[in-house]
Amino acid sequence: MTAIDFSAFIDRLATVSGEAILPFFRTSLTVDDKNAGGAFDPVTAADRAAELAMRAMIRDTFPSHGIVGEEFGADRPDAEYVWVLDPIDGTKSFIAGMPAWGTLIALTRRGTPVFGMMHQPYYGERFSGDGKAARYRGPRSERAMLVRPCESLERAVLFTTSPRLMNVADRAAFAKVEEQVRLSRYGGDCYAYCMLAAGHIDLVIETELKPHDVAALIPIISGAGGIVTTWEGAPAERGGRIVAAGDKRVHAAALMALRAG
Repeated sequence: MTAIDFSAFIDRLATVSGEAILPFFRTSLTVDDKNAGGAFDPVTAADRAAELAMRAMIRDTFPSHGIVGEEFGADRPDAEYVWVLDPIDGTKSFIAGMPAWGTLIALTRRGTPVFGMMHQPYYGERFSGDGKAARYRGPRSERAMLVRPCESLERAVLFTTSPRLMNVADRAAFAKVEEQVRLSRYGGDCYAYCMLAAGHIDLVIETELKPHDVAALIPIISGAGGIVTTWEGAPAERGGRIVAAGDKRVHAAALMALRAG
């Protein structure tokens, strides 16, 4: 398969997932709780339909590849190439009718993400990257994405989905960073990371992420010139506590503040 063929396949994969999801958006759909008795972890028929559609396409086109998805687990996770799928990242926003959600599609090779796409079908936007470059495509434009320079935390715009998702100790450490930045905002899920890659914000700090939450975003952000690591500065593809920044100076300052907290 050539690079052009691969690009066309990714586009079809995104299109098929969007076609499965959109009929459910802003409807009276049933919401199940995957974590009954614990923190609310919603899943819908839209999540399941989109993942099944993507899995079927991948199996038909790349039968030797593995697949790891949020809703249906792992199939051949030790294969050289593995697709990592999150059909709706931001399901809580989705069920509330808010558009801050997207489909995350990653391809890993020997565990390292080599391509990622975030597809927001309601807006018709696609953010993609391969670690070397990143692109945005929307209904009104198509362009390369580049992070913006930011010299210090004091000039940074910070996002997190919600500090309430953090444990007490991590929330306190996050607050040390939040006290220093120019502006902090909550919400966004995968959309915040793409806004970082597009040069609109400077820093995203999260905890408790799974591999499917972050694998697609790593090559997008790194392709745009940014950096994604754990709070310890380690590679982020396994998830956990994550720091994404557009400028290495802000990334280093955030790590220092988190460790001090």
